[in-house]
Amino acid sequence: MSTPTPPGGQSMSEQVVTLVKRLREEVPDCVASGVIDMSTGMLLSVETVDSHPAEVLDMLAAATLELFQGRTVVMIEGIFKERRGIVSDRHYFQEILVNSDNLAHLFLRIDSTDEVVAVVVCRKTVNVGMLFAQARRVLREHGQL
Repeated sequence: MSTPTPPGGQSMSEQVVTLVKRLREEVPDCVASGVIDMSTGMLLSVETVDSHPAEVLDMLAAATLELFQGRTVVMIEGIFKERRGIVSDRHYFQEILVNSDNLAHLFLRIDSTDEVVAVVVCRKTVNVGMLFAQARRVLREHGQL
């Protein structure tokens, strides 16, 4: 018995690969993109202009998990939600931008599920407003995962 194909004709795996490809192609100065499953900590798909050892990519997935759902981060989210009177299982932090010496790393939770994060890595010269705008546009146009 085969897995049913969702509306739009693509399987979940194909949707993830398509999203990663679109992010890589459509976000300005993008050198890498990926999608991480926060429930397992696994990198579901990645596309990059350079080759990287599997260990580095696995560490990216683990770091993303810690960045969004580490113990201290979850405690801070809980305090913020409590102080603002928010009663929800939805995570408070939805987007995180990290700048390194040469790169800008944008991490975005996918609206359809808190458990999936898209990552876009761009040259540091990127216009940060365009980085956010284009990444959000691609996620919005891509629709539900």
